[in-house]
Amino acid sequence: MRASIIVAVLNEAALIRKFLIHLMERAPNAEIVVVDGNSSDQTADCAAPFCDLLLQTAAGRGRQMNAGARSARGDVLWFVHADATIPPVAIAEIERALQDRHVVGGFFRIRIPRPSFVYRISDYFGHYAGLLFRIRYGDHGFFCRREIFETIGGFPEVALMEDADFFRKLRRAGRVAVIPDPIIINPRRYELMGPARLTAAFALIGLLYLFRMPRPLLHWIYRRRCQP
Repeated sequence: MRASIIVAVLNEAALIRKFLIHLMERAPNAEIVVVDGNSSDQTADCAAPFCDLLLQTAAGRGRQMNAGARSARGDVLWFVHADATIPPVAIAEIERALQDRHVVGGFFRIRIPRPSFVYRISDYFGHYAGLLFRIRYGDHGFFCRREIFETIGGFPEVALMEDADFFRKLRRAGRVAVIPDPIIINPRRYELMGPARLTAAFALIGLLYLFRMPRPLLHWIYRRRCQP
């Protein structure tokens, strides 16, 4: 099977080149599809020489990832954030998981590379709480079979929680694998907003999402607590 790595970006000129070189080194046989949400900086120009396909769409992570999936040629679709560090054997782990035909897709553990206890709450408590409540966010590097992605209708094109919605649809489609080798998360947003504040905000949004609170309320909290 061939994997297509889909990267949705917006104004990531400062890091996209280094990230794509990192992908090429650790997943040399994968197709790399970058979907730029009409960035106002030089993201597209920086990405073009280091990917197999560059697309541009209106901004919106769900819309961008769906556009990348439609144009990708791989049997397996893997959605990765542009500020992540993937494990050296990530593609082999995905292939191993998908050898079981009952497995429709999966996700990776994550780790934030800082020693503070609040980051371990995000790493460990967040992981097990996510298993309990069946909720995951996109920084976990979702992957799935192409036919499953098409069957469940891809990502909802909504302003927030499209990743959580997608994960729930994926779980309903079949067995979901957990890859223990973690994706390393760039702590830039935690350091900008404050790790305790951001961890608490994500937990609150996730809790309200579980209780089916109105999406505009979740978006309002996200804008107030998770964005500079």
